[in-house]
Amino acid sequence: MRPVISKEKTVIATKGHKEQGVVLLEALVAILIFSTGLLALMGMQAAMVKNVSDAKYRADASFIAQKRLGDIWADPQNMAGYAEVDTDISTLLPNGTRTVVIAGNQVTITVTWIEPGHPDMHRFTTNAFVAGG
Repeated sequence: MRPVISKEKTVIATKGHKEQGVVLLEALVAILIFSTGLLALMGMQAAMVKNVSDAKYRADASFIAQKRLGDIWADPQNMAGYAEVDTDISTLLPNGTRTVVIAGNQVTITVTWIEPGHPDMHRFTTNAFVAGG
């Protein structure tokens, strides 16, 4: 005796046959979304590292300028001796220079540096009035 296959079962089998590969397609879309998320995280991490190093260099430049200003405040009678133009401070900041301009009792200190891998020059400037000079 031959088994009887109803039309209903044939339709179900055909429908299942047409859906083959959907799981693979869903897995590929999930991998694509996951990979995009990972790339976004890596980009954010790279931006964060750059911003942290920028902040460190700015803080170092501020410290260098404030230290020189403190030296001048500690010895106001010798203010003219602290004047300098493009003094090399590359041991403290990459490609760094410091300029101290003294005009009367007004002191302007400018610290410049160039970050490794970035051609732009950065500049920190501070002004102060030093009495007793």
